[in-house]
Amino acid sequence: MAVVLATSPAAGLPWSDGARSDGSLLERLTAQLLTLPVREVLVVVRSQDAQAGGWERAAASGTRHQICVSDGLAEDLRIVAKTARASTSPVAVLAADVVAHTGALSLLLEHPARPTGAIVASGDPAPLRPPVRTEWGRVVSAGTSFHEVEWANGTFRGVLQVGEAHLAGLADIAEDLADLAQRRHLGRVGDGEVPELLLTGLVRAGVQVHAVSLNTLHCGRAGTRPAAERAVRELADVDEAQARLDAAVKSGDGFFATHCVSSWSRHLIKPAARLGLTPNTVTGISVGFAAIAAIWFSDGRRAGLVVGAVALYLSFVLDCLDGQLARYTRRFSPLGSWLDAICDRLKEYLVYVGLAAGYAAGPREPWEIWALAVGAMILQTIRHMIDFSYAGAVADRARAAGLRAAAPRPMAVPWDEAPAAAAAKGTGSVLALSRRLDALSGARGVAYWAKKMIVLPIGERMALIAVTAALFDARVTFLALLGWGGVALVYTAAGRMARSFA
Repeated sequence: MAVVLATSPAAGLPWSDGARSDGSLLERLTAQLLTLPVREVLVVVRSQDAQAGGWERAAASGTRHQICVSDGLAEDLRIVAKTARASTSPVAVLAADVVAHTGALSLLLEHPARPTGAIVASGDPAPLRPPVRTEWGRVVSAGTSFHEVEWANGTFRGVLQVGEAHLAGLADIAEDLADLAQRRHLGRVGDGEVPELLLTGLVRAGVQVHAVSLNTLHCGRAGTRPAAERAVRELADVDEAQARLDAAVKSGDGFFATHCVSSWSRHLIKPAARLGLTPNTVTGISVGFAAIAAIWFSDGRRAGLVVGAVALYLSFVLDCLDGQLARYTRRFSPLGSWLDAICDRLKEYLVYVGLAAGYAAGPREPWEIWALAVGAMILQTIRHMIDFSYAGAVADRARAAGLRAAAPRPMAVPWDEAPAAAAAKGTGSVLALSRRLDALSGARGVAYWAKKMIVLPIGERMALIAVTAALFDARVTFLALLGWGGVALVYTAAGRMARSFA
């Protein structure tokens, strides 16, 4: 179900792709939605526009359209609440003046997991694209003209989807906001800010909202005719087929995965798709290469260690490729996700056993290397336990909160001044220091990559194992894993506690 809010004059702006002119922005958007897994489109309009030609054509163009008349912001929010309570499938909320590639919309609306998410893009906040802060693929703060965002690092592009698990919460939030709007307690929030209000409410209620990145695709709102014309020209400048391939490469990966694997593994995606390989098949091949690496590592000699390091690198390449192939072909499944997580641990521990066996076969005391291998395995297990238990605790806290929106806070400064104002306060906390480093180094600066690397993600672990094993021996490998892994454990635990008290 998609709720399209055609409550601003921009929704009726004409559009043209250069070759033809075909109706309004509203008609263009609704036509796009019907090419995606959207079973019904509810168009919300003002009473004075209900009989306008563009809106009538949008409703008459298919049996899956409905027109709903609203008299203002509060009524818009109540319509969303009513829709959420009646729906048995995810609900998307969009502004009718959104101009986007169909592929950009599909990144969220066509995702088989049907998550609660929002389309965002990195860059400076702008009035029609309000600020958000994203961390680790989640929207952790969102703003409107009434809510401030500290340390904004992106913008919301007007497309929100709420999954089935959060529909009751969405309805509660929309009703609370409708009451505030009716009592005029939302300050200068305009009629066109319903998606932004709902996103802000969801985030403040503790709902995990996925941040869907656009990469090279376009999605934004056009408030004027020149802006709409410029946006449509920008769409035409993008090769959607190439953009789809770029979108398959995961953003936010670690330094090694980003620069030493994904920089070239993207060229394997199309051949793998043409061969009919499934993501689960690629995962299985990756396990096979890890087993080969473990066998060569168990040889213990330099040649075996080098061959094992190469096989381990190729195993990690395939480990990245299975996710890229899943995103490119849109073939996701709970089984595939589970297998990927389980096989990551299996491959790593197979390699530990191979390294320890090869070292123990030499003229050295075997107990020491096996103790180091078991220690590295225990350390990794503890780290994964912390990650999984923290994610579960966050989900439990969101459920305990009943998905009720926190009371809105008035925005102290305009959007374009919010990041500067935020930088001047909160410097005493660990999180504020972390964000200040990000601001000083830029979106992909030294501090950003340092924070990625310090937690020793799987890419860095595979690289550490391969390099130390090939150049030195298994003892050096396990000592490096224990040293770096110990630092990562302390850093992660400190960050979790800081966030818990923030």
